Amino acid sequence: MHEEIFALEENDTWVLTALPHHKTAIGCRWVYKIKHRADGSIERYKARLVAKGYTQMEGLDFIDTYSPVAKLTTVRLILALATMNNWHLKQLDVNNTFLHGILHEEVYMQLPSGITPSLPG
Repeated sequence: MHEEIFALEENDTWVLTALPHHKTAIGCRWVYKIKHRADGSIERYKARLVAKGYTQMEGLDFIDTYSPVAKLTTVRLILALATMNNWHLKQLDVNNTFLHGILHEEVYMQLPSGITPSLPG
């Protein structure tokens, strides 16, 4: 969890601020996963902080949603091309990723448990 918080802070994912009276903050929660090696032994424990976006209302808190996930048909196509062209493939695990898209809405999220706020100023 400390590594995840450090990565979020290093990438300027959020700005601590006081919640305006007319806004509602969405919650967040930790999602835990155990990564295993090919032999089944434990490689590491991962923690990810996710916003409870399901509490938002379309048109009020957000306009559009996007899911940056490769579809299975795309993965199958790449594997087929790699096979046909004798390409060498490698698998990798990304430690953390951040989307640096521009938000057109203000989004306020509650701090995760264990985070001590220190507002700027």
